[in-house]
Amino acid sequence: MRKNIWPLLLIFFLLGGLVVLLIGQVVLPPDPRPETVQAISLNWSSSGHSDRESFSFTYWDQREPPEIPANCAKCHSTYGYLDYLGEDGTEAYVVDNAVPIGSVVNCLVCHNPVAHEKDLTLFPSGAEIDGLGMSANCAECHQGRSSNVDVTAAISGLPEDEVNEDLDFINIHYKVGGATRFGDDAQAGYQYPGKTYDGFYPHVARFQACTDCHDPHTLLVTPTECAACHPAASSFATLRDIRDPSTPDYDGDGDTTEGVAYEIATLHDLLHETIQTYAVEVIGQPIAYTYSNPKWVIDTNNNGIADEGEISRDNAYPEWTPRLVKATYNYHLVVQSSGAFVHNPRYAVQLLFDTIEDLANVVHVDMTNMVRPE
Repeated sequence: MRKNIWPLLLIFFLLGGLVVLLIGQVVLPPDPRPETVQAISLNWSSSGHSDRESFSFTYWDQREPPEIPANCAKCHSTYGYLDYLGEDGTEAYVVDNAVPIGSVVNCLVCHNPVAHEKDLTLFPSGAEIDGLGMSANCAECHQGRSSNVDVTAAISGLPEDEVNEDLDFINIHYKVGGATRFGDDAQAGYQYPGKTYDGFYPHVARFQACTDCHDPHTLLVTPTECAACHPAASSFATLRDIRDPSTPDYDGDGDTTEGVAYEIATLHDLLHETIQTYAVEVIGQPIAYTYSNPKWVIDTNNNGIADEGEISRDNAYPEWTPRLVKATYNYHLVVQSSGAFVHNPRYAVQLLFDTIEDLANVVHVDMTNMVRPE
């Protein structure tokens, strides 16, 4: 009997080794990222969080006094975030005072006892989302400063298409992927009454937290980690080719093979065109978006783009209706959610579709064959 066991054991070990090999190729992520102090320091020094010349950290240098206001300090300085955490002994979830200039997002922002224990993020909408682990720190600064609540309050009770001198563009701010990921749970976008919106957009268990995809020090993603489930994403150049086979043709252009990022981009472009049509036909003043400040300007030559000579605060778009406030808010939100195709593509499409549809109540826009995710 003992002699007959050995062939079976051999087969068992061979099959076991094959299973391990297949699991390693298909399921397991690549080798762990380097975690030596030297590697971490080098990675962090190459990231935007350490860029001492960045506008994000130098904007207040020439002010008198040269300090960062309390309402900006949380995300634009180490001192402000430690104050916000209450790590300095002050009340948590509030920055008490202006802070000195000269810091970036350094190691202490995340590597302190309070940050390690932090599990809850507060969003501008008033939403409180917990169970986030260390991602709770990321989401505090990648959430913007406005929400559905702010837009709704600004336009409440006002006629949709009448210019109101009390209205202006509402800027969600910058790099808002941390809020977009939670969709309706955080309500970063303006959400049209009567519509339903997706909440948190889940991935597989290994890729749920911010730092599961983003290196916590370089902030970059590793495309090969996506390729296990998304073969099209083999490099940074092909990340936007990711598309679930079940994804509808949201933009209605007939292309059901393009990455969902391109579906979002087509709808986003159409929204800009529709905003411009509305500005001319309803308000009587051409408008164009800029990637600097102010965000919306008068398109003085009506050529559809913001030319260099038009981008100035003196030429900021002056006439706002509630419908335009809603549309421009959602347009800018998607600009600042460049990773929406991964963070929450359905929420981004819902916002874009509904905004175009709302404008289509008063100007012509062809929405034939477009699909809204429900």
